[in-house]
Amino acid sequence: MKVSRHTKIIELINQYHIETQEELADRLNSAGFKVTQATVSRDIRDLKLTKIAVNGGKQKYVVLTPEKDGLNEKYVRVLSDGFISMDMAQNILVIKTVSGMAMAVAAAVDAMQWHEVVGCIAGDDTIMCAIRTVDDTKIVMDKIRKIVSKGK
Repeated sequence: MKVSRHTKIIELINQYHIETQEELADRLNSAGFKVTQATVSRDIRDLKLTKIAVNGGKQKYVVLTPEKDGLNEKYVRVLSDGFISMDMAQNILVIKTVSGMAMAVAAAVDAMQWHEVVGCIAGDDTIMCAIRTVDDTKIVMDKIRKIVSKGK
């Protein structure tokens, strides 16, 4: 539940200019997550969200840029926890995940900011990643194997 809530928080702050914890809690509750302001406060700390100034002197929450190597520990954990298997079809990488985890794992792969990955589309338990080339697909598979093997 926490991982899917965190995924939804990132989705919401990317979609809307959310200025307060209360506003974020309201949007989460509207999306079907039953949260309190205290829970949102912990989630903000866990996700390392910060506020930046936007037009008109207002502020909004944003995700801090991932660490230089792109392997933020939160994303590594989400990838490791949700991953089941993967297979390639030319430059398409198909990743199978635990049911309900595909969106979170896809967000983690996107957050890695690997040059080889053009983008990901996620369903409930399956992700399709568009990779630049067949050789790049093999590189990404190796990267994922290394991450998953460390997390297990």
